[in-house]
Amino acid sequence: MQLPNTLKTPFFLQTLQFIANPVRFVEKVAQQYPDIFTAKVSYTGSAFWENLVFINHPQGIEEILTNTKKFAAPGDVNKIMKPLLGEYSLVLLEGERHKQRRKLLMPCFFGDQMRRAYGQLIVNITEKVFGQLPIDTPFSARTAMQDIALQVILEAVFGLYEGERYQQLKRLITVMLEDVLKSPLTSSLLFFPFLQKDLGSWSPWGYFVRLQQQIYELLYAEIAQRREQPDPNRVDILSLLMSVRDEEGKPMTDQQLRDELLTLLVGGHESTATAMAWGLYWIHKKPFIPEKLLQELHSLGDSPDPISIFRLPYLTGVCNESLRIHPVFPFTFTRVVKEPVELLGHLLEPGTLVVGCIHLTHQREDLYPNPQQFKPERFLERQFSPYEFLPFGGGIRRCIGEALALFEMKLVLATAISRYELALVDERPERPQRQRLTMAPGNGVKMVITGQRAPHREYSVTSIQ
Repeated sequence: MQLPNTLKTPFFLQTLQFIANPVRFVEKVAQQYPDIFTAKVSYTGSAFWENLVFINHPQGIEEILTNTKKFAAPGDVNKIMKPLLGEYSLVLLEGERHKQRRKLLMPCFFGDQMRRAYGQLIVNITEKVFGQLPIDTPFSARTAMQDIALQVILEAVFGLYEGERYQQLKRLITVMLEDVLKSPLTSSLLFFPFLQKDLGSWSPWGYFVRLQQQIYELLYAEIAQRREQPDPNRVDILSLLMSVRDEEGKPMTDQQLRDELLTLLVGGHESTATAMAWGLYWIHKKPFIPEKLLQELHSLGDSPDPISIFRLPYLTGVCNESLRIHPVFPFTFTRVVKEPVELLGHLLEPGTLVVGCIHLTHQREDLYPNPQQFKPERFLERQFSPYEFLPFGGGIRRCIGEALALFEMKLVLATAISRYELALVDERPERPQRQRLTMAPGNGVKMVITGQRAPHREYSVTSIQ
């Protein structure tokens, strides 16, 4: 089978380069093949290398995300994430099971009711974390954002607050994600199943398995307690998940709840923290952006409600532009060709693996002139289609936590810059680096708090527009 624009470099080199730095890898290839190309890489976790067709042209992206007759989005090709998320996660389901589960979960994550429930909580957690940071002392913005995101997950999603179980989960999750799976070397365990050998607690995989089991036990204990002591007034997502019923009137099982919580934990904590760190970085790369944001925030008055903040246009543009330049996940979920199809002038046979390259789509000069320039106004000047701007993926595999993630991102950034004067410590450009399954700032965005902002200060940007 003749695949489109197949790379000629040795297979093992392609895989190693892709795992080490997927963004640099696809950027280099796109210089030769700008719209579509084929590489042999380990992406789904089913083989050391496999042919994978990368697409970044919006027309091709739309085709693979919407033409469900010719492109399937099976869960088994996402098996690389099974060790992290569990076999009952929405991400690994497919067909009717995936459709039904997604339908059950969707109401828990969308609408003003969700925002009203979690808005002040997010603001309070942000104020608490930043309030503990010393003035004039460098700190890692990504570490601070991870702390905020983890507390939001534990409180808004799990419904846990200060206490022994809260502290145990916080510690174990931090150890698992930051100590065990942080570097490209250790995260390679996810890409190569043959390395996933439990040789005892001293071995990398054995240590990971034991940490995960402790997390399982804590989650099961919380679920059991909720079942024994139901409270209809609780609004955390775990309580909402426990209340949903499928078409047969059956609730989710303990294992299903556990794996959906793990999915929200790994996906929501990791990706949202990374997005917020990139947001702080870009906001403070240009001096006029904080002032324009502050002027917009002050237009809401002294005590703006979280939903009004969420709807601010320039803040939305800043967040979208940050997600455009550095999408946390640079690729969509894999699709599989179901029947012969022509894509961007190339014939693809059944069984071909296809993936949308979000990063390259966001860097297209024909969509985003001067794509390396941070320009929030792009999103005020025009509206991009879901196949031109897709930081949360698309189609039936679009991130279910998108609304909550964007809401959290906007509130955290707005709260931080309105309360504190912040500055970057290192003026060198931040480069994306693989950390587990996301592309995070390589140096963690080193910042410093130089002071607190006066609550009623007026900001003018007429001289810098």
